[in-house]
Amino acid sequence: MRDVRLVVSGLLFAALIACSASPSPPAGSGGTTPVPSASPSQATSTGRGELRFTEIATLDKPVAFAVREGDERLYIAEQTGRLRTSDGDTVIDLSAEVSGGNEQGLLGVAFHPSGRWLYLDWTDARGHTHVTEWAYDGTRATGRRDVLFQEQPYPNHNGGQLAFGPDGYLYIALGDGGSGGDPQGNGQDLGTLLGKILRIDPRPDGQGGRPYTVPKDNPFVGKEGAKTEIWAYGLRNPWRFGFDRDTGDLWIGDVGQNAWEEVDYQPAGSEGGENYGWNAREGKERHSGEKSGEMVDPVITYPLHEGGNCSVIAGYVYRGRKIPWLQGQFLYGDFCAGWIKAAPVDELDKATEVGKVEQLSSFGEGHDGELYALSLQGPLYRIESG
Repeated sequence: MRDVRLVVSGLLFAALIACSASPSPPAGSGGTTPVPSASPSQATSTGRGELRFTEIATLDKPVAFAVREGDERLYIAEQTGRLRTSDGDTVIDLSAEVSGGNEQGLLGVAFHPSGRWLYLDWTDARGHTHVTEWAYDGTRATGRRDVLFQEQPYPNHNGGQLAFGPDGYLYIALGDGGSGGDPQGNGQDLGTLLGKILRIDPRPDGQGGRPYTVPKDNPFVGKEGAKTEIWAYGLRNPWRFGFDRDTGDLWIGDVGQNAWEEVDYQPAGSEGGENYGWNAREGKERHSGEKSGEMVDPVITYPLHEGGNCSVIAGYVYRGRKIPWLQGQFLYGDFCAGWIKAAPVDELDKATEVGKVEQLSSFGEGHDGELYALSLQGPLYRIESG
């Protein structure tokens, strides 16, 4: 098995790219060339309204987005190692520490609900994952400490998304450890953090020197042989996930292997423990591994490779006020094909293409519920009514 790769600005960015059994297309071939993007401020008709993608900043390989309580600036993580603001300031620079491999680097950012601490997900020179915390006053990041460390057996499938849930806990996405087909069976193995979404408290009261604590109601607390940090499992490479700010529902984009890209769903009020199937299956179809529990079907699937599809990018349910017709619709896209679709949450099979962003790497959500799109080529777009 090998990774289908896309040459992007001199860097083979494969964090989002699925594995395939066919020969890899050479650099510059048409096999995985993204479709042309909507140019800045270009409107795209949807039949229900129009969206406009307005470029508001240009960065170096932006891959993740966050906002901070009481702060109007937008914070963007560049894969090359810097956390920057939308007005051009550099908050943290890890460029001398991060690994520069295909699916490595600075991959995720989140702020504590209080705004007093920030968290980055990144891979070190050996390719291993760190979740690191800094105290932050809006000007300087100080008091650095590692919260979580995970060895990575292969350089790909690192996940990287960080987000605080409505419950105030930190959720962390980790891929299955890499290679192709999950050769170690990590997705279904509750004895490893790989192939999981984790749920921890990184700022517990009276932590006694511990880097974090595990919430007592995590689903595998007290289960012999299971890692108690696990919130959900059976994931291949959950590159991006997001919470619905109104309902608390969780939407997870899991990058596929040979045939299917998928979006998984966890309703608010879930007690956790969902098994999303990998590597016993891909999408809704049998793959190769043995399942370790009842599996939850994805809510959205689409075929890998068809029309240039390669890697799902999960976004958010729109809860802003500036685009009334988009209310209550889940946005997601594909990195290689470049399309962005909106699907009503109660009729997900009625997704409609609403725009295109070349090399779409992530979405972002502002304080007001308005959405943003990031392109690995550099632009940060604000999504607006046409």
